[in-house]
Amino acid sequence: MPKGRRRNIKNQEDQPSSPAWMVTFGDMMTLLLVFFVMIYSFSVMDVEKFAGFLSSFQAQLGVLDRGRTLSEEDFITKGSIGQHFNPSTQNFRKVMGEMTSYIQEQGLEGRVELEMTKRGLVVRLTGQVLYELGKAELKVEGKALLNKIARVIKDIPNDIMVEGHTDNWPINNDEFPSNWELSTTRATNVVKFFIEISGIEAGRLKAAGYSQYRPLFPNDTPEHRSKNRRVEIVILNTLHNHELERR
Repeated sequence: MPKGRRRNIKNQEDQPSSPAWMVTFGDMMTLLLVFFVMIYSFSVMDVEKFAGFLSSFQAQLGVLDRGRTLSEEDFITKGSIGQHFNPSTQNFRKVMGEMTSYIQEQGLEGRVELEMTKRGLVVRLTGQVLYELGKAELKVEGKALLNKIARVIKDIPNDIMVEGHTDNWPINNDEFPSNWELSTTRATNVVKFFIEISGIEAGRLKAAGYSQYRPLFPNDTPEHRSKNRRVEIVILNTLHNHELERR
């Protein structure tokens, strides 16, 4: 073998090489990097996609003016998994879906509204949809509406609160000495209808009258006064009820 070639081979053999364990170590680092990238990707929520889903869900149900509102908090903090499981969530969605379809079919937009609150789902019956002005006897069309609501809520376990409200116009007659009696009688008549006509369990129902003292709007126009004259049927939030019981 030529002398120059032997020298090159010897120089190559004298150069230090990487230890064998470095190959295994490098592979392990690569796997760890991939693992943590996967964990991070699973833990990050795509906010834009979530917002798009939420908007689509609202559109499918049909949000009414001053009607129900759905927010990320409703889905996240009142979810359907883990320690924050709320059985009411599915019930609310069922009621909202069926009532929205009925409202649109009957042309009741602006007279019947749905709103999610911390207490639960509020079905707000405004104007003279149930009663004539200054009266507490249920109208024929009001009974048909209450029948529909009763069919939707009868088979869900949530308690129901019925609340009567008036505007600030005073009333003083033999039947209703003040708006307190009028608002309370209106709420009570709805409860009686649910029990006697629709067969809803009496223990699930409560009634309250608030007179003129919980208005939605200032009583400064006929339209505002009409919206303040209302009955609200509140399908109570199960978690909210449990929190009240613990206090």
